[in-house]
Amino acid sequence: MDEIFERLQSVVDRYDEVNEMLSDPDIISDTNRFMELSKEEGQLRETVEVFKHYQDVIQEIADDKELLNEDLDADMEELTKGELKELESEKSELEERLKILLLPKDPNDDKNIIMEIHGAAGGDEGALFAADLYEMYNRYAERQNWNVEVIDENKTEIGGYKEIVLMITGNNVYSKLKYENGAHRVQRVPETESAGRVHTSTATVGVMPEYEDVDIEIEDKDLRVDVYRSSGAGGQHINKTSSAVRMTHLPTGIVVAMQDQRSQQQNRAKAMEILKTRVYDYYASQNEAEYAEERKTAVGTGDRSERIRTYNYPQNRVTNHRIGLTLNKLDRIMNGELDDIIDALVIADQTAKLEDLKQG
Repeated sequence: MDEIFERLQSVVDRYDEVNEMLSDPDIISDTNRFMELSKEEGQLRETVEVFKHYQDVIQEIADDKELLNEDLDADMEELTKGELKELESEKSELEERLKILLLPKDPNDDKNIIMEIHGAAGGDEGALFAADLYEMYNRYAERQNWNVEVIDENKTEIGGYKEIVLMITGNNVYSKLKYENGAHRVQRVPETESAGRVHTSTATVGVMPEYEDVDIEIEDKDLRVDVYRSSGAGGQHINKTSSAVRMTHLPTGIVVAMQDQRSQQQNRAKAMEILKTRVYDYYASQNEAEYAEERKTAVGTGDRSERIRTYNYPQNRVTNHRIGLTLNKLDRIMNGELDDIIDALVIADQTAKLEDLKQG
């Protein structure tokens, strides 16, 4: 633990330094710098508080051990030994918690996300399942007090989605939804199935952090832009003008269509923002996949072709294949109660990173 103590003390020193800077009038008057330091203070606070509590527990253990060396009556000795046992247990728990708090933080964890849901195998049933997943994430977002904005959609005639693209904003959105990347499989009897047979269909989910100031340049020669008349809701204005925009990034084949804004200029700006995020994520995901392969862990590989979860309606069962978790409450999960799954994925990822540290 000596190396960990050194790292923890450096965190405490930085925390004290940040708090001192936050009381500096020059920094208070610099809004951006003040916000940056306030964010850092918030990120360090839990680690510092847990470490200080750990130090208190260490001191109490030393005091109890010293007390046991004295001439105590039987009742006092028994009481002290019981307290010492509890403190030793708490010390072990705090050590594990501190190791996790010191794990390298994903720099994207506090970011908003762009989520893409596509109906995949199964035709209409795959599209309907994509709509069900959208409702599931929408309800989960409501429970987290997040905001969900539909920024692009391609509906089917029977109410499903060939594709729906969402912007989800709020606190630490990416940290909780980043594990949803992949193919989601459903097993159920479709509404159109007259013989009552169970069909298997899939929908894919892609989760990308919102790179607000993304450091990527898209050159004109790599971009094709088409404009066309918008369709769907929006009234006369939308249908009379060629305000919709479709952007294609030629090197990757990534396409963004945008028609929700009032003008072509607004659609262009929004489409470029999303295109930059998708292109950046495309290259970042390639690096992440290589890293995950090196780590030999299935959690958070970012591979959208990988089957990550099965939703079995007849048995009210959900199985998360990456970590071997099975829950018999599909109805509640589809209602947005995703905490058990997400908490288990976070723990599995932390455990894998701790193993990496031990081996490294």
